[in-house]
Amino acid sequence: MTGNVTRREFVAGAAAAAAVAALPAWPRRAWASGAAPHSTIVLVRPFDLARVQLRPGPFLDNAQIARAHLLSIDPDRLLHMFRLTAGLPSSAQPLGGWEAPVNELRGHYTGHYLSGCALMGTSMREPALRVRGAHIVSALAECQQTLGTGYVSAFPDVLFDRLREGKSAWAPFYTIHKIMAGLLDTYTYTGNAQAMTVLAGLAGWVERWVAPLGDEAMGRILEREYGGMNEVLYNLSAVTGKVGYADLAHRFDHERVFGPLAEGRDELKGLHVNTTIPKIIGAARRYELTGESRYHRVADYFWREVTGRRAYCTGGTSNGEDWGSEPGVLSTQLSGYTQECCTTYNMLKLTRHVFGWTADPRCADFYERALFNGILGTQHPANGMTLYYVPLASGYWKLFGHPNESFWCCNGTGLESFSKFGDSIYFQDDAGIYVNLFIASELDYPERGVRLVQDTKFPVEDTTRLTVHCAHPARFALRVRVPYWATRGGSAALNGRPLDAFAAPSSYLVLDRTWRDGDRLDLTFPMSLHADPMPDDPSVQAVMYGPLVLAGRLGTQGLTPDVLRAEPTKPRTVPEYKAEPVPAPSFVARGDDLSSWITPAGTPLTFHTVGQTADVILVPLNTVIDERYAVYWNVAGNGT
Repeated sequence: MTGNVTRREFVAGAAAAAAVAALPAWPRRAWASGAAPHSTIVLVRPFDLARVQLRPGPFLDNAQIARAHLLSIDPDRLLHMFRLTAGLPSSAQPLGGWEAPVNELRGHYTGHYLSGCALMGTSMREPALRVRGAHIVSALAECQQTLGTGYVSAFPDVLFDRLREGKSAWAPFYTIHKIMAGLLDTYTYTGNAQAMTVLAGLAGWVERWVAPLGDEAMGRILEREYGGMNEVLYNLSAVTGKVGYADLAHRFDHERVFGPLAEGRDELKGLHVNTTIPKIIGAARRYELTGESRYHRVADYFWREVTGRRAYCTGGTSNGEDWGSEPGVLSTQLSGYTQECCTTYNMLKLTRHVFGWTADPRCADFYERALFNGILGTQHPANGMTLYYVPLASGYWKLFGHPNESFWCCNGTGLESFSKFGDSIYFQDDAGIYVNLFIASELDYPERGVRLVQDTKFPVEDTTRLTVHCAHPARFALRVRVPYWATRGGSAALNGRPLDAFAAPSSYLVLDRTWRDGDRLDLTFPMSLHADPMPDDPSVQAVMYGPLVLAGRLGTQGLTPDVLRAEPTKPRTVPEYKAEPVPAPSFVARGDDLSSWITPAGTPLTFHTVGQTADVILVPLNTVIDERYAVYWNVAGNGT
């Protein structure tokens, strides 16, 4: 084994970790959510996931599908290769795809699964998932104790020997990060002390592995995808109060990437997108823990550059998993592999940090766009399988994988995404509540003795109602985001009486008052059609309605059942399309107003073009399943 650690040293470290696990629950939870308690850096903080409950609507529907998928997976199959690697017996059937015994990334999904159980167990109050998580943690602890070095994984640490020697090894630290993040989520969300013991042992192994490496050698290591190793170690430092973990995290801060960003230069072309974004999330966490302004510049510039000049209409980014062009050049970057779902998941994580520093409603605007178009609609309603890519080139279809036979990276992040919808609906500061998303839900706010209920059918309807429940009058500010797309005004009524003033798009409507039980605020945000053209070619346009990307339905030609599903994934392969895309029609616009050539079709959120050579039906992209579609269109302007 690598690391030169004795069993005695490891067991002593485990005892220390057990002491750490006795820390009070609230500080752990606050740090885990990405906000430092009483921090002057973090202006607004997300509410604890346990305080937000989803109510009936599309997000609850999707969460319930994800919960069923979580419960359908046999945890002993996930543990099979961990046990064999540790020399323990296992009679479980091996999994396929990226979790197959011959795949070097095996074990990564177990980390995601731990996170999913912790997040879903908290958000949906599902005891069975907490039991699943505890079972996996116990088994990992047994594997770790058997190996006796702190190491635990589904592959032997010889992969790390190859990594150090510059030989081929498929991202071993990437998998270790997923396992560590799953253990930390299990600890912070469920209070499982054994998860911290295993995590501390594994972090100790990592520390001993990197200790002999100089900066040049470590720089070579950081060229291989390593997930969010810096982020999870910064989070571990925050949870435990141990500065040593932050020092270890700093070894994973990638200066070659950070340097240009700190100076405001976009040198992202050619980089693998989902290798890069987690590194930046780590920079954001370092800023929050240390206050070093350089890391603020890295994360803030990166976020604004990617969301402003490298994101599609959906809020997603990447083509073929890379940034293949200069910033602002996107019309040439459309394919069946535009966009990778992992990148959307990670950009949403980064957005929560940037919003926390700024309370900038434009961050919440982006979050809504990416959530509704890049996450919702990436899970198949029949079995909970998620996508690897959301294709944005015309004529493709959403290619879902096979249960127990895929386990792509995006299956893992997708599992987490659908397990934590409540984490960014509401934020708080010392003055009160921010309502950022229009999702049917209720918020428990015990500091003020308040329960806030949001009733909405958004986006099917353009209204939402916020009702305050409290035993005693409570003074606080209620800030409701007025989204960027609400360009035709809006209205608000308090207890049935219209308010004289509203707020501009991309701002907050603020009501700072003493609230009483039963007070209700009704809001309307009229949605309208608007174009989202490519920055480098305005004739290539997407059509949006409010925050929703509309997709043109192109039929099911050639989409037999075997074509609709990816092949059971071979080791280290991505899903491949087994049929060709079909062409999409071009359009002629009749003026600048889209409503002159796109009209409602008679059912909510459904439209059709008129007066075109070939007219199409347009529906929200997040509702399209098992059919071909187009998002971007060639549009000739101001036709007659």
